[in-house]
Amino acid sequence: MRFQIRREEPAEINLTPLIDVVFLLLIFFMVTTTFNRYAELRIDLPKASAQPTRPPKATELVVDADGRYYLDGRALVNTRLETLVRALRELRTENPEAPLVIRADARTTHQSVVTAMDAAGRIGIRRLSIVTTQADRPSTP
Repeated sequence: MRFQIRREEPAEINLTPLIDVVFLLLIFFMVTTTFNRYAELRIDLPKASAQPTRPPKATELVVDADGRYYLDGRALVNTRLETLVRALRELRTENPEAPLVIRADARTTHQSVVTAMDAAGRIGIRRLSIVTTQADRPSTP
């Protein structure tokens, strides 16, 4: 009888699949985790007798589809840059810290919006925002 002698090889653990699974779990938890800063630290705020100051009311500049400007609901006499600068400057004297909100029609020219932003920059308005609406997402079959 001839017996074959087997040599035992040392046992190896392949770590590659384990690392792949741990990496995928890490990515999954990073993507699905929401961070809520308010829950991290509970503090009691100090009390004061004075009322908190409210942020200044924003100045609203509306640009219609034809490129006409309306500043806080009042139509400007023309669409020239100088007219817009003068009107914004007058409103800034009443409330110098008020941010500017530009609400432009989707069909207005790009130049009309750039002119409004240029006018705001000329008189030193640094807080400016453009109002948009959320677009409908296309449905996927």
